[in-house]
Amino acid sequence: MKSKVQNPKSKINIFLIGSIIMGLGNFFCARASVDFKTFPEPKEDLKAPADAGNQVMVVAGGCFWCTEGVFENTPGVVDVVSGYAGGTKETADYETVSTGTTNHAEAIRIVYDPKKTSFGKLLKVFFSIAHDPTELNYQGPDHGRQYRSAVFFANDDQKRVTEMYIRQLNDAKIFGTPIVTTVEPLNGFYSAEAYHQDFVKNNPFHPYIMQQALPKVEKAKKAAAATSQPAEK
Repeated sequence: MKSKVQNPKSKINIFLIGSIIMGLGNFFCARASVDFKTFPEPKEDLKAPADAGNQVMVVAGGCFWCTEGVFENTPGVVDVVSGYAGGTKETADYETVSTGTTNHAEAIRIVYDPKKTSFGKLLKVFFSIAHDPTELNYQGPDHGRQYRSAVFFANDDQKRVTEMYIRQLNDAKIFGTPIVTTVEPLNGFYSAEAYHQDFVKNNPFHPYIMQQALPKVEKAKKAAAATSQPAEK
């Protein structure tokens, strides 16, 4: 489980220990990973008007440190905020959510430029890189409903595209077991405490980040580089 120490900027800078932790993270993530290049694109996507401004999507996939780090390295993403979704404003704080007694999930709000990416393309990153959508109410070492896999839809179109993509992935048997991601209405998003924001950037030597987040971030960077390469003639 992630530390609840109030000063998360303390770092472990011993190179040998860091290398071992990073190696373990890469090993376990590699075992559960899928190939982004061959991972299916959504058959249906949202088409924003030509003059549309930035769009927003909210997802949850375990620890928000990890999912935030992935999408901060995804092309077309303008901003990512860690926070809580699914519960009430009164219970939207880290200590309360961590008890697992609220309806909140650790979530992220993604602001993206529809001229550079799309809702569907970001769903692909979410399902193929950001987390394992077949783990029910946990992700890796983090257990509890606050770590569930979820897409919080802001409108019927987001709901429709998400549900169709989940059905598409299940029908194609992309994963060994069915996807358990919930599709829930977005009734509110509440930003997490300041020290949670940009946690991967600010704490690259934190043991949890090295083991759980950095392997996913590296996959996101490789996926971004691959998609930005010009097509072969």
